[in-house]
Amino acid sequence: MANEQVLRGMRGGAVLMVALLSACAGFKLPGTPQQVTAEGEVVAEMVAAPAVALPAAEPGDPAYVIGPEDALEISVWRDETLKAATLVRPDGGISFPLAGDVIVAGKTATQVRDELVKRLSKYVPDPVVTVSVARVASYRIYVLGRVNKPGDFQVGRNIDVLQALSIAGGMTPFASEDGIQIIRKVDGKSTSIPFEYSRIRKGGDLSQNITLKSGDVLLVP
Repeated sequence: MANEQVLRGMRGGAVLMVALLSACAGFKLPGTPQQVTAEGEVVAEMVAAPAVALPAAEPGDPAYVIGPEDALEISVWRDETLKAATLVRPDGGISFPLAGDVIVAGKTATQVRDELVKRLSKYVPDPVVTVSVARVASYRIYVLGRVNKPGDFQVGRNIDVLQALSIAGGMTPFASEDGIQIIRKVDGKSTSIPFEYSRIRKGGDLSQNITLKSGDVLLVP
């Protein structure tokens, strides 16, 4: 009799354990960074995350794209007359001795250096030019439409489309993933650049996640 009671107790415990394991199988921990759909798609949650402040760009970052009101320091080795600390004008240009007006906005420090070397070579034999970004100016972007926190945002570094969506609190449930447009002014004319979020969500074309420029408008229909 005692053995039968022990066996019954063991069977009951086994049944309870199976029930607990079954319940746990369907449980998802909160705060999981990614969700995987039935089709195996990995859903990036960064655009649904709360807005976070982005750190300022490092002036010494070789990939940094120069913009208006950035402060540049330019020098030519062994020539004290060819040295300048200058602000990038609103039109994206600077003036430098012998080189004249140079458009620097939209370029890296390395690209500006190469352009100055090309121009100065007409007057200085084998010029050794140094270009550095001494101070990064903040710039403004706009995120409008079906996002949780639409508005204009002043940022201190270059950000891409996904980061901008995150700053704006992510898209609302009724937003059109494939109808997003980046409105940008080029030579005084507005141009529209399409952005299909669903392709990125499915692990597709990441090249469309471009770096935004000052004044860009991200429109989420």
